Amino acid sequence: MALPPLDSPQWQSPWRAFAWGVRSITQTILTLVLFATYLGIGALAHDTHFSLLWALCSTLFVWAGPAQIILITTLGSGATIIQSAIAVTVSAIRLFPMVVSVLPLMRTPTTRRRELFFAAHLTAVTLWVECHRFLPLVPRERRIAFVNGLGFGLVSVCLTANTVGYFLAANLTQTLGAAILLLTPLSFLFSTARNCREVADVVALTLGILLYPLAAKMNSGLDILVSGVTAGTIAYGVHWWRAVRA
Repeated sequence: MALPPLDSPQWQSPWRAFAWGVRSITQTILTLVLFATYLGIGALAHDTHFSLLWALCSTLFVWAGPAQIILITTLGSGATIIQSAIAVTVSAIRLFPMVVSVLPLMRTPTTRRRELFFAAHLTAVTLWVECHRFLPLVPRERRIAFVNGLGFGLVSVCLTANTVGYFLAANLTQTLGAAILLLTPLSFLFSTARNCREVADVVALTLGILLYPLAAKMNSGLDILVSGVTAGTIAYGVHWWRAVRA
């Protein structure tokens, strides 16, 4: 189901743009990956003796699979709320560059800041990847409504998966649960590779993969952040150097 043309009457109403955003969850394999991942998160919440309501609220308010796993495992192991909050915050730092790169794609000269709050909250890796694919096909004045619909659809899928996984927890083996959770980073890696169009994108992705094992040996807990910032900085330098030479 392709999106309508940019000049189609289908885009005249914000609610229609929202509806097209919701429908777009059927056009990405990441929807199935998220469903499988949140099955595992629901089962993990059950096994660590959290309530279903708590698991659903963590999906609504945290909305980041790795951060939710950190939250559940740290609290489940006896850490304090403050310790868990710090760990989740450090994990969430990786989303800040994604928000910064996506929001300008939605803004118009008349956009008010409060109109971007919901879209900013919904911006996780899945939404970030798919925004770069879908937004060029959406009129700029309808992009906020479209992204809100896309995010709403993805969150709804994950809430459903949380519920199913919570009640199926007794039937999921530990190996199967771990394999399901592994689908998310693998799918994000392949999706990011698919969306690489500039030399700087390829450099950042390649260096990030190569530098991660070295950063992991630091045992700092910031391995992803260190490898990501280093690779991104070098990629930006390559982009700047190519622009100067052009």
